[in-house]
Amino acid sequence: MKKYLLIITLFVLQISFGQESTTTYYFIRHAEKVDNSQNPDLSEIGLERANLWSKIFSEVGFDEIYSTDYKRTTQTASPTATAKKIKIKLYNPKTTAIDSFKKETLGKKVLIVGHSNTTPNFVNQIINQKKYADIEDTTFGNLYIVTIVDKTISFQLLKL
Repeated sequence: MKKYLLIITLFVLQISFGQESTTTYYFIRHAEKVDNSQNPDLSEIGLERANLWSKIFSEVGFDEIYSTDYKRTTQTASPTATAKKIKIKLYNPKTTAIDSFKKETLGKKVLIVGHSNTTPNFVNQIINQKKYADIEDTTFGNLYIVTIVDKTISFQLLKL
């Protein structure tokens, strides 16, 4: 009986300590906006792109969706959030503490919608490298994917 108890204990410990925590971040910039005012809505093309992102993300099981507090970013995130039945969480790229953010999102799949300058900067902070520059004003199809498995970080940029 002790032998079986020891085997079961070792098996449970192996499962507990052998599991790796995987966190995946998907970063996008907001879609096309109607004008260059302070807080514009998305244009018709931007609304189409937001719906396209939702289709692209249809097979991703997001746990959380983050957006800055601007119409263009929340409107970009909304089709995906609606399809996934997830409430959008607002974040401020100027005040977000990266270590706290990583702890809060540990083991989750997270979509983060930002801006041409904040998105690459956020990615750089997550990967601990200065890899990505600001996004060009006319570029709206960048998808940055960062995967963290325990302490191993991998990342890629897809241009759609």
